[in-house]
Parts: sequence; C-alpha cells; structure tokens
Amino acid sequence: MLTDRRRGRSGDLFPPAPDFHWAYFFDIDGTLAEIAAHPASARIERAVRDLIQRLYVETGGAVAIITGRSIGDADNLVGIPSIPIAGQHGLERRTAAGELVMHDFDREEFNSVCSELALQVSADKGIVTELKGASIALHYRGSPRAETLVTSLVEAAKAKLGAEYTTLQGKMVVELKPAGKDKGVAVSEFLSEAPFNGRVPLFAGDDITDEFGFKVVNAARGHSIKVGGGTTCARWRLRTVAEVRDWLANGLEKR
Repeated sequence: MLTDRRRGRSGDLFPPAPDFHWAYFFDIDGTLAEIAAHPASARIERAVRDLIQRLYVETGGAVAIITGRSIGDADNLVGIPSIPIAGQHGLERRTAAGELVMHDFDREEFNSVCSELALQVSADKGIVTELKGASIALHYRGSPRAETLVTSLVEAAKAKLGAEYTTLQGKMVVELKPAGKDKGVAVSEFLSEAPFNGRVPLFAGDDITDEFGFKVVNAARGHSIKVGGGTTCARWRLRTVAEVRDWLANGLEKR
C-alpha cells in the first residue's frame, strides 16, 4: 500500500509508459481536470483532451471514463464523441457499442428524499447541491464548517430510504446513491466486454471512491495510479493533474 512516497514499487518516477495493448480507465475531477470550486466550473485542458483522444484511437477504443458525474455532464467535459463512460459511480454506463445501461431503482421515492435534502441545505450558499438523476452530491468546499451537518443530513436521508441505498465520502463532498454499483463494478463490467476484455487494465483516479477501481485493477494484475496524496491501495502515484498529462505525453511521444 502506498502512502505519500514519490516513487512507485519499481522505483521509477512515473508509472510504466502507456501501452496501446492495455485497457484504460480514467476519473475526471482531480485526474484529468483540476478540482474546481463548483462542479460546473471544471475544465479539461486541450492538451489532456488531445492525449486521451489519441489513446482512444490507438487502442481501438479501449479507453473509458469512470466518474461520479452523469454521462451527459462527462460528455460535455471530455468532448470525445461516443467514448465509453460509467457515470454516477457506475449507475449509468455507455458501452463501447453505444448501449446505455441503467441501474434500476425506485426513482420516485429517491427524488422525493433528494428534494427534501436539497431544501435542508439551501440556506447555506457555500453548499452546492448536485442532482444527477440517479444520485445526489452535496459539495461543501465553499463551506468547510458544514461537513458535520452535510454528513448527518445525508446519513439521515439514507436511513429513510433503507439498505438499498448507500453514501459515499469524497473530497469535500458527500453523496447519496442506490447501492450495488461503484467504480470497481464499472471497471469489471467494461473488462468483460470488447474491446477491453483480455487486456491489462490501468485505472487512474484521485479520490476515495476510486479505491474500488484500484482494487479491481490490482486483482487483474494491472496498473492502478493514485493522483495526489493520501494512503491508497494503488500501485503507482502521480502528484497532480499536470503529472498525469506529462506521463501520458512523454509515454505517447515515444510510441
């Protein structure tokens, strides 16, 4: 398990150079884009987008985005038509064949609880409520003192909904969603399908929720990359979004 060491297990500064025979999975915020004060303010640099586009083409489509954002939101950010995406932590997934797979749950009950939750925090302008269709996220980056309140309100909402729902803690955010899907499940589902199946997987992410993906990739003897600080089960580490860009750029330049 890596802590905040600068080097990966092999002693190299960066993870192994990208290989076009691998299958690639990338988180967005904190990995391909800097974390913004408001989710709508996030942007992916043109250079990063171009690198992902090239990787997508050269691997024959074996590149997928694994994010907490909705597919529509991720599409707007990534800007690569038809790229496979697992949105809302795998609750919705667009396959390489273009099929949209949705997790089934009681939307009417969930939407009612989410509306009540949004109303409860509406007085604090530092809390950003993100309603994503199959999940809700409360971002408190603009109001750090509200962490305890936000966490308790989300947990109370989960208790109303029951065991079929779960909460997720992230960087200055707490989410409520149906249980049964996470980023690890999404990676596994992609790996069972063409063009991902039979390839060595690589997953890069920065947050606690990405640990689910790291575990799946590690079990498949692939490459897991933690972006930023903190204890992780990932096998490699890059410190910043800029280092992700440089790792991709340097590796692809040699191909």
